[in-house]
Amino acid sequence: MKKLKNEKELVKKAITEGMKYAESRGVVEFEATDSANEKIEYIYRLLVHDNVIQPIPEDAISQQSMKHKIAIWASKIK
Repeated sequence: MKKLKNEKELVKKAITEGMKYAESRGVVEFEATDSANEKIEYIYRLLVHDNVIQPIPEDAISQQSMKHKIAIWASKIK
């Protein structure tokens, strides 16, 4: 897994855009008390469920790999 140049900023963008995406679909309402890790996992699983991104093999899923995957997704959003 090659680290992206500005991965931290892309993860922040992915969380923001992912929250908008999930709430616009009406599947979730995020609370202020939700941790970033919970949001990342929920956004990752929703994007995989909607066939927006390719899933990571179950035995290779980690917080870091989910962050990386949604950061790649965010880099493609205008």
